[in-house]
This record gives sequence, structure tokens and C-alpha cells, in this order.
Amino acid sequence: MKKLAVISGLALALTIGVSTAANAQERARWRMHSAYAKAMPVAGATAFQIGDEVKLLSDGKFDIRVFEPGAIVAGTQYYDAVSKGAIDAAYGSPGFNVGKNSAYAFFAAVPFGPGAGEMLAWLRHGDGLKLAQEMYARDNIHMLPCGILPPESGGWFRKEIKSLDDLRGLKMRFLGLGAKVMEEFGVSTQLLAPGEIYQALELGTLDGAEQSVPAIDRGLGFYQIAKFNYFPGWHQQSTVQELLINKDSWSKLNPAQKTMIEMACDRALVDQFAAGEAGQYDIMRQNEADGVQIKMWPPEMLEAFSKAWDKVVKQEVAQNPDSAKVWESLSKFRDDYKIWGERAYLQ
Repeated sequence: MKKLAVISGLALALTIGVSTAANAQERARWRMHSAYAKAMPVAGATAFQIGDEVKLLSDGKFDIRVFEPGAIVAGTQYYDAVSKGAIDAAYGSPGFNVGKNSAYAFFAAVPFGPGAGEMLAWLRHGDGLKLAQEMYARDNIHMLPCGILPPESGGWFRKEIKSLDDLRGLKMRFLGLGAKVMEEFGVSTQLLAPGEIYQALELGTLDGAEQSVPAIDRGLGFYQIAKFNYFPGWHQQSTVQELLINKDSWSKLNPAQKTMIEMACDRALVDQFAAGEAGQYDIMRQNEADGVQIKMWPPEMLEAFSKAWDKVVKQEVAQNPDSAKVWESLSKFRDDYKIWGERAYLQ
């Protein structure tokens, strides 16, 4: 108890110190885009929470106005706006930026890759964040990990998938590196913003979709149309959310203001992951009550996906030097992590 009291006292002193230092400095006003609507479960409120917390810590002197998708730029199309300074910051996922550099996908989620704990360990204590920030800096952007989600579902389908042959010819919404794996089985993939997926499923321009965890997917209405929901989410065992900040805007902040942003992102990581873990079981029960069939990928299909991933990642690192550098770092970290990861947790 005594140690807890000391730790709590230090945390309070840090918060008071940050606020006091900020009060002595100039005001700051930012415009920040969110790729997610505020009403979206789990991830939607995070950007708005960050804005509120920074304003509170600064006693109102650092005001971040957060905008819904489409208010300034389209949902996932925020990279250039941040780079050029049209907006000060944006909240989303590195997976949305693969059109700029396919290597960004590795900072979002990796097929058959690390869970949240291992992913954060690589980012914070491996070279992950260093590599990400070096890449974003080329385009005048400062990147911070600012949220992380637990495993996603493996996808929603209008028809039952009984074999790999059933995938051929399907049209799916799919993110990042997992999309390239699905394309190996004849699936036509496209990356739609979250708010665009339901209509595409309803109109039949999509046969299936993956987006996120069940709570987010239900909020987007997938259960009403696609009645087959598959697990596990082999393609995204964890998904990092990012805060991208225009480097000129970042450089104008004083140290206390920068610390406020970093503290708000750290809290977002914890809150989002906990909410993601806690919010799924009731939703899955509701989905079943509404006629959704929760299915498990057969072992032979998971094995096929894994083999296809081995092929895809070899092609990716051969084509993109950035991907090769990031993959080398992540692979080495995962190899080192095994002596702990394979023994510490119940399998």
C-alpha cells in the first residue's frame, strides 16, 4: 500500500507539473481528423477522448478540435492533409496508409503475427516505433501509437465458406497485408472506410468484409446482412491505432504540451484494449440471437492461409526495401521473444 501511495503521488505530481508548465506557456489550437465516427463502439470515441484530456490537462490552453470523418477530409484519406499541414493531426490506423508506402501495414497488424502485448513490446522496446517515425518523418509527419485493439474476427460472409474453393471470385473489404493473402485464393479485395462497408454489403457489391472486433462490426450493421462470422482473425491478432501529427505543428509545442499528447495516447492504448476485450462476449451473443452463425476456420484453411502469408511476405520484402527493413526487425524480435512467449502463457 505504501508503494502504491508513492506511485500515485508521483503520478499526481507529474500531472500537476505538466499542467502548471503548460499554463506558463502560449496557447495552442489544433484541428484533428478522426477516421472513425464518434458513435463507433470501442475505437470511435478515442480521438475525442484525446482532445478532451489534453484540454483538461492544459486547463483549456491546448484546445484540440476533433472532426468526424468527412467533415474536413474523407475517413481514411488523411495522410496528405497532415503532411501538408492542412490539419494538425489525424487519428486512424497505419493500415490506411499503404497507398503511400506498403511497409506501413506492418505497423498496423501482421497476419499470424503478434498479439497486443508482443506488438507493443516491439514498438516500445524493439525498433518498431523508431522505424515507423523515421518513415513518417520523410513526409513531415510525427507518428505516435495511440490505441490498440484485440484480435478481430476473421470476416463476415453472406454465404457459408466450407472450403478454399468457396473463396474464389468473392469480393471483400480487407485491410493491409491480410488482403494480399486473400488475393492468393482468388478474392478481389478493396479497402473501404468503415462507414462505407454496410452499403456495399447491402447492394451486393461486396460478398464479405473484415473490419474489426465484433462490437465495432455490429455497430456498423454487418450482422443484418452477412450471417456467417468466422474466427479466429488470423490476419489481425492485434491492430495498432495511430496519431499522425504534422511535424511543424509538433515542433511548435513546448515539452509539457508534447507530454500531454503522449500521456493521452498512453491512456488510449490501455482504455481501448480493455474496452475491446470486455466488449465482445455480449455482442457475440446478440449476434447469435439475430441469426448470425459464428464459425471457426477449419485447421486446413488456417494452414493454407499461413502458407500463403509466407509467400506474400517474401514478395513484399523483395519489392519494398522499407518492408524488408521492418520485417527483419519484427522477425528478429519475435524470434527472441519466443523463449518467453512460448513458456510464459498457457497455450
